[in-house]
Amino acid sequence: MLLNATFALADTPIQRITLDERVVVTVPVATNRVTTISFPGSIAAIDAAGVTADGKTPGQFQLAHTKGSSFLSVRALARKAATNLNIRWNKRTYVFELVESDAPVLALNLEDRVATDAVQPAPLVTPTRMLALLDKAKAFPLLKKQQPEAVAGAEARTFGDKPQVTDFNDYEIRIEEVFRFNPEDTLVFHVTLRNKYDEEIRYLPESFCVRVGNRLYHQSISDAPGVLPPNASSTVYFAITGTPDGGRNELSLKNEFNVLVSRLPSPPTSSSAATPPPPQSPPPLTGMTPEQEALARQALRRAIAELQNTAGRSALSPSNAPSAKQTPANP
Repeated sequence: MLLNATFALADTPIQRITLDERVVVTVPVATNRVTTISFPGSIAAIDAAGVTADGKTPGQFQLAHTKGSSFLSVRALARKAATNLNIRWNKRTYVFELVESDAPVLALNLEDRVATDAVQPAPLVTPTRMLALLDKAKAFPLLKKQQPEAVAGAEARTFGDKPQVTDFNDYEIRIEEVFRFNPEDTLVFHVTLRNKYDEEIRYLPESFCVRVGNRLYHQSISDAPGVLPPNASSTVYFAITGTPDGGRNELSLKNEFNVLVSRLPSPPTSSSAATPPPPQSPPPLTGMTPEQEALARQALRRAIAELQNTAGRSALSPSNAPSAKQTPANP
């Protein structure tokens, strides 16, 4: 039942509710039972009145919590005891009213409203606005000092001597700085690409993306030359906005980031492209070597000459010469 911003849990020992910092949640607690309150993530701080942690200090309730854990356990130490418990989680304060009861809640499991609500759409950021965010990231230290209103609400993380590096053997991508502009749900990355070899590396300037956990976020804009000279470094700025499915990414700067880019094939070298293959001699006729072919041609010419001489001698022989006597014709 929700009444006057107070939520009273039903009479069942195990409960699951959605977190709401605007509502006080009343939790019944017994003297002979333990009640465990579980958050979606590690608890930042706990404040309470009349609560003891060791059981030796006087108090109405005993509380057990390990620093950095996402849950705590409480037990009432006196009949009709009541107090409030303020818990700091995810930059918000949630208020619980503890009351001693014979019908306690033994487990209270809390869900994050962001996870249960529908995905919020990413803001529509124009290309002009994207370019302005890149310029703000490039001049962030100067703007922070001289025009702080220009970067109001923006966050920055500088890695300094401990950059996050993604190594690809012959080149690497080193994250120098990350900036978050919350109204645009945009992160701007300042990275350095370093070529470790003697050959030029080409890549697609529009292909930068960031892996966070097992999810990829593709760039919305970049300022990159697309060419990495041999044994040289290049500075690149690019931004990611929202998520691939059109929602807000809400990415924290505390994440572990891996930067990826699509590489292009290396251009052919001048030595391999400029020298044509040497011309090859045509194959010898009928499979003979040039020497064999010359001898064959000579033998053929001799045979033809001999045939011609034989034919000439046959035409001039006496048997073939015209007769001196003529037989007169019959009258």
